[in-house]
Amino acid sequence: MLLPRFEFHEPATVEEACRILGELGEKAKTLAGGTDLFVNMKKKVLAPEHVVSLDRIESLVELDSKNGTLRIGACTKAADIADSDVVKADFPALQEGAGKLGSPLIRNLATVGGNLVSARPAADFPPPLMAYGATLVLRSGKGERTVALADFIEAPGQTVLAADEILESILLEKPAPYSGSAYLKLGVREALEISLVNVAVSITTDGPDGPIKAARVVMGSVGPTPLISASAEKTLLGDKPSDALFLAAGDAAAMDSRPIDDFRASADYKRAMVKELTRRALAQAYDRARNE
Repeated sequence: MLLPRFEFHEPATVEEACRILGELGEKAKTLAGGTDLFVNMKKKVLAPEHVVSLDRIESLVELDSKNGTLRIGACTKAADIADSDVVKADFPALQEGAGKLGSPLIRNLATVGGNLVSARPAADFPPPLMAYGATLVLRSGKGERTVALADFIEAPGQTVLAADEILESILLEKPAPYSGSAYLKLGVREALEISLVNVAVSITTDGPDGPIKAARVVMGSVGPTPLISASAEKTLLGDKPSDALFLAAGDAAAMDSRPIDDFRASADYKRAMVKELTRRALAQAYDRARNE
């Protein structure tokens, strides 16, 4: 299947990319790894007149930890995130999300920014990044703005990104002491599978054996956008971690989920898996919090 005809642009700087996008507007699409864009173009879902490649912009490829903040360039490959010692040490749920994205071939092409901008309900990066409270840096010819990832994705395939903007970087604050996190994904197969359900959690306890003082539970593939379970977080806060508490939080998360029946699984099955994955992820996160 051939791609539709388009004009190709290769800016060398963020400023040049923003200028081109500002001039072309809705006629253009940005290209990072291409694992989503080219597939949609071949399927005739998208037919941009112009494709603006971000591949030559070196500043968009970075993993820089400084003063307690990790900056991830939008064009950083999933494989590089999965292999990063800094990510493994401070953001294990993110490493797990990156490591479970597609196959090794796809991970060496797919970028974190592309995964976010594609806004797919089953995407692997949004839940763990949301669990860490990620902030996105957006750039256009008019300047820079920041937006919480939780406010970035509006609907399947839709974000707040304007036609003349690019996603420049993702910012993560280093978790507080006695924090733990985890990401779990369920698919029909072990690899190369779109998630039936995915769950990312993060918790912070008041000391190694104290009550939970901060919590975040994020569910993917069970709603039009990644969902934060406010009910699960309310269940967790102020109580000491236990198997019973994590089971109750799983029940609460399942109630907050909004799955639909489809050819891969029923809504009831997905809801049951939200409950189980949330319970398991919380147990894993607590173990990490105690042993950091």
